[in-house]
Amino acid sequence: MEQQEQEALLKIARSAAGNAYSVYSGFSVGAAVLLENGEIVRGSNQENAAYPSGMCAERVALFYACSAYPGVRVRAVAIAARDASGAWAPSVTPCGACREVMAGVIRRYGADFDVLTGERVVRASELLPFPFAP
Repeated sequence: MEQQEQEALLKIARSAAGNAYSVYSGFSVGAAVLLENGEIVRGSNQENAAYPSGMCAERVALFYACSAYPGVRVRAVAIAARDASGAWAPSVTPCGACREVMAGVIRRYGADFDVLTGERVVRASELLPFPFAP
């Protein structure tokens, strides 16, 4: 991805963080998934008092993307997070569950994708060296 595309996708992820329901952790996360067809799907973390019934921003966005656009490969995922004071984290990486979902998306579509964590860009396959597999 070009730098300009990365910055634009991160901006959308930051905007998505504004929709987070993070009343328990105070950590608002937004994700933006860029699909091969150019569509961008947003997601934000959604917490629940019955922890761990909430959902991370990355999984919200990826599950929606796979549901709304079946057969369309993921090109990139951008993640942005801010704390309760409103300060943006310079870099944020996905949790283990989100990494497993990303590994599943790679298997599903047969294609790796970029993950923008703020200051770094990594391939999704690099985030989890030993994923669960069927």
